[in-house]
Amino acid sequence: MRVMLQPASLATPSVRQHYEDTIQSLVDLAAHAALLGDELGVLQALYPNGYAPMWGVTPGLNNANVSKYQKLSQGDYVFFYGGKRLYLGGLVTHTFHNPQLAEELWGRNKNDQTWEYMYALDDLRGCDIPIEEVRECLPNVKSPDYIVQNPYMAEGEGADNLIELAQIDIGDVPSVGSEPSPSDPEIVSDLVFDKDLERRASRAERREQPTLKKALLPGLAGECALCGRTLPRRFLWAAHIKKRSECSDEERRDLSNIAMLACILGCDALYEHGYITVASDGTLIVSKAAQQDSVVNEHIERYLKDRTVSWWSPEREKYFAWHREHTYRADLPS
Repeated sequence: MRVMLQPASLATPSVRQHYEDTIQSLVDLAAHAALLGDELGVLQALYPNGYAPMWGVTPGLNNANVSKYQKLSQGDYVFFYGGKRLYLGGLVTHTFHNPQLAEELWGRNKNDQTWEYMYALDDLRGCDIPIEEVRECLPNVKSPDYIVQNPYMAEGEGADNLIELAQIDIGDVPSVGSEPSPSDPEIVSDLVFDKDLERRASRAERREQPTLKKALLPGLAGECALCGRTLPRRFLWAAHIKKRSECSDEERRDLSNIAMLACILGCDALYEHGYITVASDGTLIVSKAAQQDSVVNEHIERYLKDRTVSWWSPEREKYFAWHREHTYRADLPS
């Protein structure tokens, strides 16, 4: 998987207008059917509701952007960059070259180029990651002052680092029309796993975890920091407020503040995947992404709506702040 850094400063009026027209408002596929041609069927299969977020890249000086764009494919990830921060991320579902559609959507720039190397996105989420942290993820970037002025394609270690930094959970993107539905009983019955079921592996132990769980939960029951329910200990997990792999050794040893009890009946997963977070005053924030799923929304309405997290404290705020900036599925910037 590759990750592209897309310069798109919302402080630039033309960029903001493009963003509002084709990211916030989405592109009406039917309205552009004539220009989409054969791409229309592909996009309608990907977006059954008929609307898709789209962006594009200009050829650039001496076609410098074309070779970068040609590496981009379905299943890759794009971060939008502006104001010295990554502010938006999305999964690439389809790439296509269409100068006519690009000009109709966005016009042309001062160099008489249009954003003809286009891509459609899914699972859009706001983020707030400073360029200083981005630089540390990119082994091929040597300049301490690097900023994203042109599309940058991260591969290998750099791409993995960016995905880990932003806490993105990448799901598989199916090829449109090429495979039968896995819900078909006949297809499922033919599934066979022909590799070794077990393998020997060494792993690093989280040696502080037993001490952490005991400190947070000395008895047979405890309170979930997020929903506030008192539950038996088997339903509670010592969850790191800031992802453990991103903590320094000093932070991992800060047992009084680095973790909280979160129930495995929904709250832990919602927090881990960024559907909820905690504000700087302790109030619980719910992502709009969570409200799109009726089952998830039912849990939130019943147990989390309008809650203030008593576990929040000034000492723990820096860890909650990291979660808000790196894991929370923030709304699209306006």
